[in-house]
Amino acid sequence: MPLQNRVTPFGEIVAVPERGLFMGNRGVLHDEQKRLGRRRWVLKAWLICLLDFKGRQRTVMTPRRYTELFFFDEAAAIAAGHRPCYECRRADFRKWQAAWQEGMSLSEVPRAPEMDACLHAERHEPRTRQKRLWTAPLDDLPNGSFVEIEGQAYLVQSDCLRHWSWQGYGAAMSRPRATVMVITPPSSVAALQAGYQPVLHPSAAA
Repeated sequence: MPLQNRVTPFGEIVAVPERGLFMGNRGVLHDEQKRLGRRRWVLKAWLICLLDFKGRQRTVMTPRRYTELFFFDEAAAIAAGHRPCYECRRADFRKWQAAWQEGMSLSEVPRAPEMDACLHAERHEPRTRQKRLWTAPLDDLPNGSFVEIEGQAYLVQSDCLRHWSWQGYGAAMSRPRATVMVITPPSSVAALQAGYQPVLHPSAAA
């Protein structure tokens, strides 16, 4: 039976067979039996990590160690509220920093704790802890953003949208001229708008 450690673009942690292209974490979320409790995060630093780094080997969901989470691709992880890891993806982290600075019109390069605090405030509604969505004209959103339409997640790609599922992205469909609910946090959208290019699942090129 698959473990409950796969993350959707909405930030939900589910149990599905597919693993995806990236790993990450939000702290220790599981118990001795590899089951998730009520918590869905412990740390403000939600990371996107490589599946393979310096030959390190981990037993998934080791007791009292951080809960390994898996993402379909980087765009989906960013939509969920994660950002590149400084240790295993340092070059991408630097690109993310630069794009964040430009997109947010900051005078100085942002440090990881500053970005994490900003993302933490954007990810969830304080009372319900449900995913916080926001509205924007679809024409204004950059490639790599995710939007919600009728409860489903769609990737913004050039002048098209692609429906997301764990089996892959669907066929390209034309972008409607409309205001939509955006899944990707506003500051992350700003970084994407400033030129950060997330790694996409191969099905996005189909």
